[in-house]
Amino acid sequence: MPVNLTPPLPEQLLPIKGVSLGIAEAGIKKPGRKDLLVIALDAGTKVAGVFTQNDFCAAPVVVAKEHLSNPDSESSIRALVINTGNANAGTGDEGIAHSRAACTKLARLLGCDSHQVLPFSTGVIMEPLPLEKIVAGLPSAIANLQADNWFAASQAIMTTDIVPKAVSKRISLDGAVVSITGIAKGSGMIRPNMATMLGYIATDAALSQPLLGEIVRHAAENSFNRITVDSDTSTNDAFILIGTGQAGNSTITDNTSAEFTALQDSITEVAIQLAQAIVRDGEGATKFITIQIEGGETSGECDRVAYAIAHSPLVKTAFFASDPNLGRILAAIGNADIDELNVSRLQLYLDDVLVAENGGRAHGYREQDGQRVMKQSEITVRVVLNRGRASATIWTCDLSYDYVRINADYRS
Repeated sequence: MPVNLTPPLPEQLLPIKGVSLGIAEAGIKKPGRKDLLVIALDAGTKVAGVFTQNDFCAAPVVVAKEHLSNPDSESSIRALVINTGNANAGTGDEGIAHSRAACTKLARLLGCDSHQVLPFSTGVIMEPLPLEKIVAGLPSAIANLQADNWFAASQAIMTTDIVPKAVSKRISLDGAVVSITGIAKGSGMIRPNMATMLGYIATDAALSQPLLGEIVRHAAENSFNRITVDSDTSTNDAFILIGTGQAGNSTITDNTSAEFTALQDSITEVAIQLAQAIVRDGEGATKFITIQIEGGETSGECDRVAYAIAHSPLVKTAFFASDPNLGRILAAIGNADIDELNVSRLQLYLDDVLVAENGGRAHGYREQDGQRVMKQSEITVRVVLNRGRASATIWTCDLSYDYVRINADYRS
């Protein structure tokens, strides 16, 4: 089961003025499951996004980026169409044609232009998108459109996820009540390098298009770009931020204003909760691990040390076994390719337990103390490099037998 992660309650998820969501069971991979989601947006809604850095990006990523960069400023995005069960990745020109066709079909049903629809897919790579099933399911999804359908929407985008992931937050801006709600999916093939596999956050706050883009990049960098399950960047990663502007606050146009900072912080907080939920629901995960690197010369070298630890199979399996074989962490640090790293100066902690210093085992370290921490379901690994003031934090999980089983059986 996921690490200290429970499903959200539908009543906890706030509707966002100007957004409605509809789901359908289209039978894309398996019958009898929610696998198609339509998100309809009122006219005037602003949308910004970031996408996978994988060079083998999926057809819907290509099309969504194309539609978001459409120079026709009067054609704001009016809908998103999302399917699970098939990634439409590694499908060549046919895949791009299928993504465009899905946008065209939905646009006709909603009465908008096809360039005002963004497509997203997740699931098995290198299999043709069953376009006919998606097209057949669209009328049901549209008939199901509701403002309070966020929980069902979070279920409809799941693949190997065990728990749906959704978060809401309400803040006050300029005397107006502003709502923020987000959903995400992801469990394996997680080292986003921009965002999660699929994530959508909407707010009714009014703000300019440039600032919406600024916030989505900031939120991604401080949340979804801080997680890793297995070091694999998906072909389909996308993180979309929606701003309907219907909360009644004065439109935010200044990124130095208190209102902008409050909104950016709140959206980022929602994104962090969604990102951490992905790690807690990592395929086969039994431990949630925070890795904090302090005292680096640059944030980049801190990242390299953090990911060297998080991506080491030997470290991850030791955590799964609750085995304080902590020399594996030192080996990972030493493999991070840090110029002129003085290992005699760094310190390694598990929670509050000092494990290593002066190039070896700390004088007061006792294995039973390491064992105590390793048995916990939530663990912090803290490395102090003592070579500067930079720092970095990422979140990861252990590597269990079930990770192999889930991925070996994924297509069956």
